[in-house]
Amino acid sequence: MDLKQLDAFAKEIIIEAGKRICASFSYDLEVEVETKSSPNDLVTNIDRETEMFFIEQIYQFDPTHKILGEEGMGEHPDSMDGVVWIIDPIDGTMNFVKQHRHFMITIGIYIDGVGKLGYIYDVMREDMFYAIAGEGAWYNDSPLRKLQPLTIEEAVIGINASWVTPNRKINHEKLIDLIHTVRGTRSYGSAAMEIAFVVSGKLDAYISMRLAPWDIGGGIIIAKEVGAIATNLNGQAPDLSGSDTFLIANPYIHQLILEHYIEEK
Repeated sequence: MDLKQLDAFAKEIIIEAGKRICASFSYDLEVEVETKSSPNDLVTNIDRETEMFFIEQIYQFDPTHKILGEEGMGEHPDSMDGVVWIIDPIDGTMNFVKQHRHFMITIGIYIDGVGKLGYIYDVMREDMFYAIAGEGAWYNDSPLRKLQPLTIEEAVIGINASWVTPNRKINHEKLIDLIHTVRGTRSYGSAAMEIAFVVSGKLDAYISMRLAPWDIGGGIIIAKEVGAIATNLNGQAPDLSGSDTFLIANPYIHQLILEHYIEEK
């Protein structure tokens, strides 16, 4: 497999998909919004149309490639053998619908289960975070450097405020302690955006109670290239076969967060 050729093709269709999404903001086009698992879990016709665009383009490029997409528009691969694309056509659909910004296209390309190419694309800013396994990571045309040492007191972390209130998934009191310890917190409404900020040093950690493979499939490939550590909240490798908890952090604070501030119920 020629990774350079595959990388060039992936970037080309991601940028084209971004243009198609931007066109949906025209008053001549109607965005149809539906709910999925909950009233806050949104999907639009643009999500589905974008995923179909990727599927059609990928199959034209190589019909043997497999595709795992959030909206389920293609066939669900039964294994990670061969070339598998893990795609979220719009990560941050609520931001897309409500704000027309702060949403991402994110893609991970795996070969026989090993992450080889990862992409997070900020559609409205036309910013691309990407990596080629073993060759480094980039923000547009600029190399991303390895993450630098810092203390937990210097860290800015991404976390949804709902996990700091009483809930059934995690000990919120420990997370309150974490928030009192770190320099600051942020919440952007897009897992891919928060991952992109961690790998580029704009955030130092991001915690979530439930993410799917398409939320993290591209980002964890980029993470490895800059030294960020991505695991579930048990410290194990992220599960790409289903939903799981998630922590990505600067390597100097990852284990500290796990040991002192995370306690699942």
